Amino acid sequence: MTSSPVESQPDAVPLGTPDAPRIAVRGEAHLEVDPEIARIGITVSARGTDRRTALEDLTRRNATVLDLVRSYGEAVEKLETGALCLSPELTKHGRGERVRTHHGRVHITAELTDFTALGELTTRLADLELTRVDGPRWALRPGSPVHRTARQQAVREAVQRAREYAEARGTTLTALVELADIGAESAQPYGYATRSMARAASAGPDTLGDGAPLDLEPQRQQVNAQVNARFTMAPPRL
Repeated sequence: MTSSPVESQPDAVPLGTPDAPRIAVRGEAHLEVDPEIARIGITVSARGTDRRTALEDLTRRNATVLDLVRSYGEAVEKLETGALCLSPELTKHGRGERVRTHHGRVHITAELTDFTALGELTTRLADLELTRVDGPRWALRPGSPVHRTARQQAVREAVQRAREYAEARGTTLTALVELADIGAESAQPYGYATRSMARAASAGPDTLGDGAPLDLEPQRQQVNAQVNARFTMAPPRL
């Protein structure tokens, strides 16, 4: 029986030689920019003593919300319907199981790029019967050029830092040996909710839709990037 060959161990990171000393540095970039999109969550509810009535009311209110959001045209970049739920509520007392009422709920997500229209839309949505609005959640697009800018700035900062180390020893950089991307991402992917509002089903006759639109202040987004870099430099005079 022959023994299996011993797996070779990965080579350690070279430390350089007297003729080609190496410098290892980290480059970082931290940007603060305005958001590009805002997302709001909309929950439409309905209830009725029988399933058909609850479903019809839910269908009608859902159509009203979709029509309202779509009326803002190009200001709305994305409109999606999520979970739909229709469930019975049983009586708490008495013998046997009896349905007391039916509850329906549908979740909608809207993504807007026009923040002026956002304030008006959230006000009008919150004024609708049995409709809840959550958000906005501010964010950058996943493919935003801001991420590329941060990565490029991190690389330039790494080169500058390595050059300063070499100049401190009276020498210069000769070659880039390694550039390792260790992450360039938004510190708040897709944003976090900064404001939330909801209109209860028992709200009074006064309407938000007749008032001025909400004044929403976009939340600045933090974008960070980091890289590790290794260079060789001409032998310094010690």
